Amino acid sequence: MLPKYDIIVVGAGHAGCEAAMAAGNLGSRVLLITMDLNKVAEMSCNPAIGGIAKGQITREIDALGGFQALVTDKSLIQYRMLNRSKGPAMWSPRAQSDRVEFARAWRTYLESNPNVDLFQDLVIDLTIENEIITGVTTRMGFKFSTKSVILTNGTFLNGLMHIGKIQIKGGRAGDSASTGLSEKLRNYGFNIQRLKTGTPARLDGRSIDFSKMEEQPGDEGGGVFSYLNEGKHIDKQRSCFIVYTHSGVHEQLRTGFEFSPLFNGTIKSIGPRYCPSIEDKIITFADKDRHQLFLEPEGRDTVEYYINGFSSSLPWDVQVKAMQLIPGLENVKIFRPGYAIEYDFFDPTDLHYTLETRFIENLYFAGQINGTTGYEEAAAQGLIAGINAHRKNNDLPAFILQRDQAYIGVLIDDLITKGVTEPYRMFTSRAEYRILLRQDNADERLTPLGKNIGLVKDDRWQQFNEKYERIEELLKLIKGFSVSPDQINSYLEEKGTPGIKQKSKIEKVLLRPQVRLEEIIALITNNIYPKEIRDSVEIKIKYEGYISREKNSAEKITKLGRILIPENLEFSQFKSISTEGRQKLNKHKPKTIAEASRISGVSPADINVLLVFMGR
Repeated sequence: MLPKYDIIVVGAGHAGCEAAMAAGNLGSRVLLITMDLNKVAEMSCNPAIGGIAKGQITREIDALGGFQALVTDKSLIQYRMLNRSKGPAMWSPRAQSDRVEFARAWRTYLESNPNVDLFQDLVIDLTIENEIITGVTTRMGFKFSTKSVILTNGTFLNGLMHIGKIQIKGGRAGDSASTGLSEKLRNYGFNIQRLKTGTPARLDGRSIDFSKMEEQPGDEGGGVFSYLNEGKHIDKQRSCFIVYTHSGVHEQLRTGFEFSPLFNGTIKSIGPRYCPSIEDKIITFADKDRHQLFLEPEGRDTVEYYINGFSSSLPWDVQVKAMQLIPGLENVKIFRPGYAIEYDFFDPTDLHYTLETRFIENLYFAGQINGTTGYEEAAAQGLIAGINAHRKNNDLPAFILQRDQAYIGVLIDDLITKGVTEPYRMFTSRAEYRILLRQDNADERLTPLGKNIGLVKDDRWQQFNEKYERIEELLKLIKGFSVSPDQINSYLEEKGTPGIKQKSKIEKVLLRPQVRLEEIIALITNNIYPKEIRDSVEIKIKYEGYISREKNSAEKITKLGRILIPENLEFSQFKSISTEGRQKLNKHKPKTIAEASRISGVSPADINVLLVFMGR
């Protein structure tokens, strides 16, 4: 007799691992099923975590009690804070990881969770009774019963890989595709479509002349992702390298266009706008005579490199000949060619905010199955699905993050209300409250929420409280301290900003962009404050006005969120609402005015009609 589980997670990618760990840590008995236990949390694309907006998501996952940041720190080989030249709302941490160490760390965490069982097999069928999920069937014929199922199949649902004219069924190089589930769920009304993504070749570093490339080292002093590791750093970082294509490379690539599945009609699905293949770039940006590429190490002790920016589905010999025209790659050898992959995804507008499906109760979707791209977006969805599956099974309220609380809230709201027409990736520009949603304050925003739902444990909670006690202590010191002209004018003049004429509050002086707290803190106190505390205090002081305005704006939108729309309201009756608006409102059935206002195709005029109808 096979055991019955509270939650079964299908797929052990970044979404599946977070879902299993979250549900297990909350107390659910979880079974994580994957086709290959040696590839848990495989970094199928580039060996990196974070980047623009993605770094914020990883820190949010960490602040809530998730594990992506902790795993990243255990496998860290380079750390950089991007966008330092811009305001702190744009700062985004990014790390290069050792691919093998990353997967090993995730496996260790999963195996240390007493509530999580691992099983190697392929799920080929779902047991559904009266539109409620009750179990799964595997390829080897095992039938497992459960209260909830979280599907995190990534690119494996009917996955088809393309290298020139060659087509291989699979969800990743070396792995088979998952079939049967799409066909099963289509019968329940799910809107299933196809998307495309791709990956570049992997290069043999022994055949690369790095002296002809621009070295890109990590930040001096390094850094870490997890708040639990603040103040720590790695001793030795590995560099990335920058190189550029040129017109000769482009001409060589064009020789293979007639064999390209992208251009001969073989691939009909849409790929990621912001991570296009090299052949896409040549066509779309025909006016550019070069494109930037990054060579990223795959690990600490390997010679394998990932050539970021050179994703391709061209024949392998065309890929190699073109790369060998790039300075430093004249003699390059490859471990594996690049390829494109098409796969099934489900329209995310068919989901609730908990990521539970609208058509089958207790069935959840997370990750690329929802049309997203990226490890960070997948992990965030897995975390939220795991939390909500546990909470629903235990009759607890849903856990939903709002757009002014987290990038994770922006991500899920965008998916639910707007859907996707191409692989979705997060950018800071997608968040209207990005001054509030900074990478430095994710713990301030979310750790209390994680504690409230039981995911943040005592060690994290104690460290969080100690950190913010010190932040408040330093803030209080600064707000009560004044400085005289003779104490600071020489520093101000050195920085190219006018001196003060009389004794002034140091807080007011700190508002000047040229003035840095770490450079004048000795005037205020002899106490030693860690860099993360100094940075947090400086941001709070310099951006206090912007933060206050953004909070006020968010509160106004929140008020709209409190205006509930009657559950069975028939939007077709409102002739003053545009035809598209009526169609979209009837399809999405928003629960609040705020939700309705974010639906693509619903105009402000349409919202005003609803407000008038509801007496507002």
